[in-house]
Parts: sequence; C-alpha cells; structure tokens
Amino acid sequence: MKYARFIWIAVFHVVLLISFPVAASENITPPLLKNQAVYAPVYSHVLHGNLGRDGKPEEMLLSSMLSVRNTDPSYGMTIIKVDYYDTHGQIIRRYITKPVTIPAMGSTDFFVENRDRSGGTGANFVVEWEAAQPINQPIVESVQVYFWGTQAQAFVSRGQPIHLHVKPEVQPAK
Repeated sequence: MKYARFIWIAVFHVVLLISFPVAASENITPPLLKNQAVYAPVYSHVLHGNLGRDGKPEEMLLSSMLSVRNTDPSYGMTIIKVDYYDTHGQIIRRYITKPVTIPAMGSTDFFVENRDRSGGTGANFVVEWEAAQPINQPIVESVQVYFWGTQAQAFVSRGQPIHLHVKPEVQPAK
C-alpha cells in the first residue's frame, strides 16, 4: 500500500516537472511585434518626510533618464515618438522631431534634469516604435536618481504596453 502511494506521488511529480517548463516558457516569451506604444512612469520629484507648516510634505527633485533598449539580436527598430507628459496628462515636451533608429541590441536614452519639476509626481513618457519585421519587444524603463554628498537615491520604473485610441473628431452642429 505504501509502495503504491509512493509510485503515485512520484508519477505526479514527474508529470508536473515535464509539463511545467513547457507551460512556463509559453508565458515568459512575449510575442514578436512590428510596432507598439509604451507608457513609462517617471518622477520629476517625490514627496517625503513630514508635513510642514503649510500642510505639504517635502519634495526631493530627481533627474530622470528614459532608456529604450532594442532586445532583438538581428533587427533594428525605429522610435517614431517620445512624448513627456505631466501629472495632469498635458504634453510638456516632444523629445524627437524625426525618427530615431536603434540597431539590433542597441539603445538610446532621453534625459530630464533634476531642476525640471514640470512633470510632477505623475509624469510619464509615451514611446511609440516600429520595425520593418516583427522583433522582440524593447525594454523601456526610466531611471530616477538624486545624489547628495556621498549618498544617492535611485530607482527604476518599467514601462508597459498601451493602446493608443484615436478620438473621433467632433462634427459641427448643422
């Protein structure tokens, strides 16, 4: 009886081990794409400390670097838009005026100075890219940094794919 139970448990584990890597690998590798829009959070400053006499917390100004990395080992990609938005969803800056090509396994970055507080705590980038053929999805992330003396504060925010909606034009009343 004990022997049969042992065999049943062993068979269960073997089946689990055989099927798990296949199922896991199907969920890990994202599909190849020809274009995409990516939202990347960025912080021109963060709130910290206690509330002051004015009822507001202290602010730490941060410099931010948006990094766009082509993860495809064979094909290049083209960035067609990099827009920087503030906390209220208003475009602050368009970073490129013409497409930027990134070769296979290459990268590029865009910078926001730490004295630029215009983005606020809810600032973000929207990056649109395209490729001539389906490629591995790029990594789009922002790195926020602040240095003081011999210390530093740094953290990374990963971008995520989004759908861009085209708003219908409002037709004038007749």
